[in-house]
Amino acid sequence: MDPGEPRDTRGEGARRPRDDDEDYGFRDPAFDDPYGDDAAYARGQRRADDVYEDSTEYQPPSFTQEELEGLDQGGGPRRFLPLEDEPTTLVARYLFPTERYRGEWKRHWIHLTTPIAIGAGATLVLGYLAGFLTRQNIDGMVTVAVLVWLGVISWVAWRVFDWYFDRFILTNKRVMVVNGIITRKVAMMPLLRVTDMKYEQSALGRMLSYGTFVLESAGQDQALREVKHLPNPNELYLRVVEEMYEPQAVEARLGKEDDGDDA
Repeated sequence: MDPGEPRDTRGEGARRPRDDDEDYGFRDPAFDDPYGDDAAYARGQRRADDVYEDSTEYQPPSFTQEELEGLDQGGGPRRFLPLEDEPTTLVARYLFPTERYRGEWKRHWIHLTTPIAIGAGATLVLGYLAGFLTRQNIDGMVTVAVLVWLGVISWVAWRVFDWYFDRFILTNKRVMVVNGIITRKVAMMPLLRVTDMKYEQSALGRMLSYGTFVLESAGQDQALREVKHLPNPNELYLRVVEEMYEPQAVEARLGKEDDGDDA
């Protein structure tokens, strides 16, 4: 064998081309890729290429149609009510431009049971007393009874208006409670600072679908901790938790709803 001739490693007649070889332009693929015929090696190479592409370019999370429908229309306790498109004028003034509005809720009507019961009781008692005093021809006391009744009814109306302006608000950054007619009170807690959240329901609350939310944060002095008489507490709880842990799912669902409206 000529010392300049390469060793035959692939069988008879095979040789490696050299610089002075007249057939140097020909390249045998078997020399370039010794594993070219190996299917397992090819699959591993494709997986390596996929990993490289994933590491160099961010791939946003994707959600299947079934997952989104499970959030919107799934049966049982995971059913979500539709999100409102725009905040009311009462709430819009407290939101900054980069904040994404998620919804607002008034307290359950059970919040008005005490003032309404007082108003109804005062109407019955003072009405009977006014009739009795009228029969006794004590006109001065009748006037007093009527004035007392008007005062009680005014207080009841005040509580109803206060209930109407009382809102629980959720955005992609915080939860808020806004209440008060003349003196406005705005309590806020960032979602990033919420360390624990739970809701409580009594037997009556489960029947009428209302509950009390309890929010815990890392701070000692909390502006917003306990919110009573919120409607649909399970749905609202899932809405807040989803905003805290799966904000991409909220954006995906909103994008699907917007596409459906445009169509």
